[in-house]
Amino acid sequence: MFSRDIGIDLGTANVLIHVKGKGIVLNEPSVVAMERNTGRVLEVGEEAFRMVGRTPGNIEAIRPLKDGVIADFDVTEAMLKHFINKINVKGILSKPRMLICCPTNITKVEQKAIKEAAEKSGGKKVYLEEEPKVAAIGAGMEIFQPSGNMIVDIGGGTTDVAVLSMGGIVTSESIKMAGDKFDIDILQYIKKKYKLLIGERTAEAIKINVATVFENSRNETMDIRGRDMVSGLPRTISVGSPEIHAALMESVALIVQAAKAVLEHTPPELSADIIDRGVILTGGGALLHGIDQLLAEELKVPVFIAEDPMDCVAKGTGIMLENIDKIERKKFG
Repeated sequence: MFSRDIGIDLGTANVLIHVKGKGIVLNEPSVVAMERNTGRVLEVGEEAFRMVGRTPGNIEAIRPLKDGVIADFDVTEAMLKHFINKINVKGILSKPRMLICCPTNITKVEQKAIKEAAEKSGGKKVYLEEEPKVAAIGAGMEIFQPSGNMIVDIGGGTTDVAVLSMGGIVTSESIKMAGDKFDIDILQYIKKKYKLLIGERTAEAIKINVATVFENSRNETMDIRGRDMVSGLPRTISVGSPEIHAALMESVALIVQAAKAVLEHTPPELSADIIDRGVILTGGGALLHGIDQLLAEELKVPVFIAEDPMDCVAKGTGIMLENIDKIERKKFG
């Protein structure tokens, strides 16, 4: 029984695994619940995510990845091991080859940490690829042609902006500003304005159901519950789209700024292609209401959201796995 090649989108918020020939077989939150005193892993992924903000003192729910890189090595290794065992791709005689995606500007040390964690969790050979490149392939962009393609990949921990041509990155920018930061912005805003403490999951629900980053493009309201900071008792309030828009503007402006910076450093011929083809948005952050309209208005180029933006990186790893032997020959030939 031979093992299969697997592609891993090791995200700050979610881990997606693509198995060659099978497609995406796993999509779970990057959360591990463990006992504080013993360090014993209790739950991983979906089950652990349900515990976020709801655990007793001796159990903590940890997110081992922060801003797209490994913050806790041992916990990441345990999480990867759990997921790889769960999908059952190891052969009796052989281990799978792995292709893992990482942000464009991570250091050599951080790259080494990702490689080591993957090798320890059962990978035979581990390849690292830059996330925006893989996301662009997964979004169906023709990046191997001599023409400019621009992608904005807004994940949980990082936003990667890149212009690609001839299968490589021409200019890129990676900032630690993405979906998780939007949740924190909403959380802080509610705390400051209403003196109400809410959890991460409530903040995320507001982001999905009410938030917009393009003025006057959405008008929803939502009742939320939390703990009153003054009385200490539970309280319900109602929040609307316009105020959440105000809470998110500062963070979103940084993403716009990064996209502008990448365009400013793009060779003129490739800029002309981008005006024709537009910019593609991928990652969970692409689903933030109004982000495509805002970017189109600020960058003065068409902006499109990729089909299934959350799965683009995992899909891209699948396409690259089909050509993994070519990658091997190129790197080691």
